[in-house]
Amino acid sequence: MTDFVLQLIINGLAIGAVYALVAVGLSLIYGVLEIVNFAHGELVMLGGFAAFFAVSALGFGYWPAILLATLTVALAGLLLFDGVLYTLKSDDFQKGILLTLGLAMIIQNGALYLLRATPRTITTEYGFDALQLGNLSISVLRLIAFCLAIVAIMALHAFLKWTRSGKAMRALAQNREAALMVGMRPRAIARTVFVLGAALCGLAGGVLAPLYTVHPLMGMPFVFKAFAIIIIGGLGNIWGAIVAALIVGMTESLAGGFGSVVLQDALAFIIMILILLARPLGLFGKGMRV
Repeated sequence: MTDFVLQLIINGLAIGAVYALVAVGLSLIYGVLEIVNFAHGELVMLGGFAAFFAVSALGFGYWPAILLATLTVALAGLLLFDGVLYTLKSDDFQKGILLTLGLAMIIQNGALYLLRATPRTITTEYGFDALQLGNLSISVLRLIAFCLAIVAIMALHAFLKWTRSGKAMRALAQNREAALMVGMRPRAIARTVFVLGAALCGLAGGVLAPLYTVHPLMGMPFVFKAFAIIIIGGLGNIWGAIVAALIVGMTESLAGGFGSVVLQDALAFIIMILILLARPLGLFGKGMRV
């Protein structure tokens, strides 16, 4: 029983780390731009399809496919921002919701029209390889997904803390008026933030593609789950989103092992409700947003 529980926890940490990629990107965009991006899940879907076509059509291996998925979705994020979202201001909350919802519907239905709803699977050079640690079996693909997510999040943290652009993002999040007074360019900063958030989605979609099926409707559950995660952690708090994502991932894995798989998608929202009853601002709602 102990080995079984440990196996479920390991699997949950892997998927939780991928949830963290999606939630951190969403939290970063909200924390700096104050935009609720409902098209975030569709960016994950684009990353999954980019990885799928890189492997199936171009013959790429796992690592080039992951890189291509990340860069492709980062470029898509740049095009979305410069084409549509640059018009949004910090006080356009309702407009941002409607605009990003519209973009999500356009991307999702466009993908359905072009690619159909048939789920696709990816076979990489790692296949079903696994590491054996005693009675525990760790999927190589899940281990890589976990490690890539941790590395990406740590790199983002270093970028925000040590680089000039990262400091500008934090300044804009903490005091927009003061940032404007010292000559910061909010549109350039906002563009960088959105592209970073999109790149994290591309990476998440790329590492998920070999683990699950890829289809045009895969993004919607991720965006709602990411919203639940950032609310659990505290709106705009990146580290809160990471902790909440790991909690959700492990809880879902344990529920799937001991309970019903059909209840897994509801668990994030059950946890969210319970947390909000005890802490209305989330687990780390009093912390800094970025």
